[in-house]
Amino acid sequence: MSSNATPKTLLEAVQYFSDEAVCIEYLAGKRWPDGVAVCPTCGKKGAGYMPKHKRWQCSARHPKRQFSIKVGTIMEDSPIGLDKWLPVLWLIANCRNGISSWEIHRDLGVTQKTAWFMLQRARLAMQDDLTGGMLEGEVEVDETFIGGKVRNMHKDRKVKAQKVSQKGDKSIVLGILERASEKKPKRVRATVVPDRKKNTMQAEVGAIVGDGATVYSDEFASAWRMDDKYTHGIVNHLEKYVDGQVHTNGMENFWSLLKRGIGGTYVTVEPFHLFRYVDEQAFRFNNRKHADGDVVTDSERFGRLCNQILGRRLTYAELIGKEDERPEAF
Repeated sequence: MSSNATPKTLLEAVQYFSDEAVCIEYLAGKRWPDGVAVCPTCGKKGAGYMPKHKRWQCSARHPKRQFSIKVGTIMEDSPIGLDKWLPVLWLIANCRNGISSWEIHRDLGVTQKTAWFMLQRARLAMQDDLTGGMLEGEVEVDETFIGGKVRNMHKDRKVKAQKVSQKGDKSIVLGILERASEKKPKRVRATVVPDRKKNTMQAEVGAIVGDGATVYSDEFASAWRMDDKYTHGIVNHLEKYVDGQVHTNGMENFWSLLKRGIGGTYVTVEPFHLFRYVDEQAFRFNNRKHADGDVVTDSERFGRLCNQILGRRLTYAELIGKEDERPEAF
């Protein structure tokens, strides 16, 4: 493969990114499309590249004037080489049902703990930065429950779980999908919510859906509907699932993909990490097609993910919720 070619398959990607210089050149092109390197410390343009050290040096004199391509990205302070980082990003961007840390551990020769940390940092880059604006037009709103099935629980566990609700102590995920139009493909935004109360639902929907939209949802929407902002179309699932254009089948499609990944690939997801897995699936869902309807290739989806790794940082202490327990430096 020539140096100017872009890998189109996983095999080509592994071969292409086996050279660290190629990895640096690829990421530098994504980070500085105009070819002018910017110092992440002072913001000055025109940092010079030092091939021998594989890093840049700012022309201004200040601490941390030298920096690598990882600085300021999800890979900052990671001892793992780019020849492993980029295949991991390729896999999580393109595996429809996700990729487990154990598979990364076996395939790339890193520990399972390291693989898990890499994947969680990649999921941070997959978060929707809301640059696409509010959802509008025809919008579907639905919720789903993520957690173990009550019928499969031990009797003692079942009694404890059902003290919360009949469905058990499951996590609630709210999904909002904008149906496809001539100008753009369908896109979804999903978030973990604490409950389905009126105030919670209205705040979440109002922050994402623009005024004047037509909102399609199930019978639960009667508890939080906002007639002053939206035109509501409600279908009662106890009677039917589709009433003309009134249905939530688009969101049901997304829930199917999400639960297939969680139940089939990840098996067990802690509630306080669930939002990361939701972000992962939403990224792949939103990057399936171009505005003209053409399918997004694996290479393009990988490139989009690489565009989002800048300015996002996740330390291991933050990830496991023990940042405050770290000892002070002496």
